[in-house]
Parts: sequence; structure tokens; C-alpha cells
Amino acid sequence: MTLRKLVLLCALLAPLALRAGPDTGEPLLLVAQPQLQSDIFGSAIIFVRPTDGGGHVGIIINRPTTAKLGDLFPDDEASKKVADPLYLGGPESYNRVFALVDRKDAAGKDALPLMPGLFLVAEGNAVDRVIAADPEHARFFLGLVTWGPGQLDEELDRGFWYVDKADAKLVLEKKTDGLWEELVRRSEAKAHSI
Repeated sequence: MTLRKLVLLCALLAPLALRAGPDTGEPLLLVAQPQLQSDIFGSAIIFVRPTDGGGHVGIIINRPTTAKLGDLFPDDEASKKVADPLYLGGPESYNRVFALVDRKDAAGKDALPLMPGLFLVAEGNAVDRVIAADPEHARFFLGLVTWGPGQLDEELDRGFWYVDKADAKLVLEKKTDGLWEELVRRSEAKAHSI
């Protein structure tokens, strides 16, 4: 191989070698790799957002339970009217109800903006207001997922997750059956096209 060909080959391969991992400083979707064996995280899709301390917070979006809000709060008439099931958002604070809401006015002033068109409501009275006033623009979760500084990057380096662009509409998709399979196919196709 001539020096010229070697230089040309290096120039062609350099962008591949320098390709950085995903930007975990922005909201994103994690899609569990098929080989990830975990009762909670296997076949999971997690919406993730960075936190101020260098960690991340996320909510599993495709784990509907058999429970409904009315089952948890049988004396609350508004909760009984919410037909959608509760979702398992993650193992942290699984004894609390969180709401993801697509409108700031429905989310309230203390809601955490996750990305344009998506807000996390965590405080109990604020969640109650969403249940009573605007449940059709929300999805309700038990628990969430948290990562300390560097933990998510380590999981990405170990190949646990495909990373996809965060999409508020996808996060609030009412039907999640088959969504993980669809995102895995899309992620694998994208990985093989590179």
C-alpha cells in the first residue's frame, strides 16, 4: 500500500473513529437492547432528561400495569373517571404517582419542563389537579428512574441501550404495544446503515 493510499484510508476512517457517543446533555429516548435481561428494564423505552447535578431522570413509557387511578384512590371521583391504566415509570419512588403532561397550563407552575411539549408533574396536589382538570392530556406513572453522574454514560458504553431522539408525542402515545419492537428495528437499521 502506498503512502498516499494509507493517508486516504486514514482520512476516510477518521470520522468513524472520532464519532462521539450520544449527547446525554439533551433529552433522549433509551430503547433497551434485545439482550438486556431485566424484569424492569428489558424491552423498556425510557424518556431521559439530564438533571442539574450531572445525573439523569427518566420514566419508562411502555410498562402499563393492570391498575388504574381509581383502584389506588377509590374515594376520589376524578380518579375513577381516568380510564387509562397506570404505567410503571421505574423503581425509584414507585409508591408515588407522577404525571407527564403535554401542556404547560395543564401541568401547573411547579411542573418540570422536560422538553418542548412535555412536562413532569411530581407534587401530589399538582398531580391531583391534573387528574381532576385535564387527564386526557396526561399519562400517569408509578415511580421513575434515576442515574447518578456518569451512570448513564457507563450504561451506554456497556451497550445496554439504543439511543433515539426524544419525541413528546411518542412519549405520550396511548398504545405502547409493539412500540419497543418498532424502535429496536429502527435503531438496528440505523446502526447498520452507518
